[in-house]
Amino acid sequence: MSAKFQHNEPSKSAQRLVRYWYQRRLAAPLWLLAPFSALFTMLAALRRGLFFIRLRRTYRAPVPVVVVGNVTVGGTGKTPTVLGLVRLLQQAGYRPGIVSRGYGGSGPFPMLVATDSKPEICGDEPVMLAKLSGVPVAVAPKRADAVRLLLAEKQGLAENQIDIVIADDGLQHYALGRDIEIAVVDGERGLGNGWRLPAGPLRESARRLRKVDWVIVNGAAFTTVGQYGERLKLKPQQRSEKMIAMQLEPAGWHRVTDHKEIDTPTGENALAIAGIGNPERFFKVVMEQAIDLQETRVFPDHYQYVANDFYNVSNSTPILMTEKDAVKCAAFARPHWYYLKVVARFSNHFEAQFLARVAQLAAPTIATANSHEQPSSEGVAK
Repeated sequence: MSAKFQHNEPSKSAQRLVRYWYQRRLAAPLWLLAPFSALFTMLAALRRGLFFIRLRRTYRAPVPVVVVGNVTVGGTGKTPTVLGLVRLLQQAGYRPGIVSRGYGGSGPFPMLVATDSKPEICGDEPVMLAKLSGVPVAVAPKRADAVRLLLAEKQGLAENQIDIVIADDGLQHYALGRDIEIAVVDGERGLGNGWRLPAGPLRESARRLRKVDWVIVNGAAFTTVGQYGERLKLKPQQRSEKMIAMQLEPAGWHRVTDHKEIDTPTGENALAIAGIGNPERFFKVVMEQAIDLQETRVFPDHYQYVANDFYNVSNSTPILMTEKDAVKCAAFARPHWYYLKVVARFSNHFEAQFLARVAQLAAPTIATANSHEQPSSEGVAK
């Protein structure tokens, strides 16, 4: 099966850069960016050092905080991971809430996200999280402000009180203290050429992964996930303790207009679109389902779609997309537009470990809110 691949004009240079990033060595076109990577590394170390020596404040929430992030830019599977952890916590009887940056949203911040909130105001991923998780979601570039708003809005009856917060993407946001750190790595692309931004995809070095509680490898097999630990330069003992396999399993196709589940749209000449960090992963999943895919179109991550993006697509042509893209296309979707729902699956061993750790954190008596604003270095990598 073959499909014609097309990149939306604004994303061509970005996609070319990403291809260079994920080569094994520093590609020649990126050599001129190496000095800027050195500058980025120094500035990031300085910023982190300010928290370590307590010249900048770290907010400690009165409930446990779990940060889910990564050391690379782009999509690695953080959002499905967050949804999977929320589901796990709810099944164990906890009342989680979610905070996010609200990337792509105009604000004002902080703000609570409802299922009918507009992506251009609060960001696309927070709207999807609110719709799929059913738990309170708050957004703000300063994650501490989002946590404060989330907890303040849910005071009162015990059954409404949030007892644990999950931060979607915030590994480098040291202003928010955290009790558990989880890094998500793309099992196919890994860490690319190993260089920091802008010559490579790294926000922090691979050594940062040694300090998180768990490294979740998106797409790794449960039996071979330890091999990724060697690629990530983890010590042998850390490979078996830290490395966790996660599979994103397709959970059915749904119509964008009314979210009704449909049969797999096989036998039709379909167009697939993706405005996510790793669009090729989505296209690969679509092709594995024996769908007659005639064309794919790549849009920038967090792209705000408009109806005119599809002016040259026939009304009868099925358009396939991710659930994240569907959030932004719902207002002008046609009847033959569908999205694929995916669910994160972890190993039973990790789920037991994670819940045991949360139980330990939830057990101690929480200090009063007035003490949470004290300067602290606990939010810096452990």
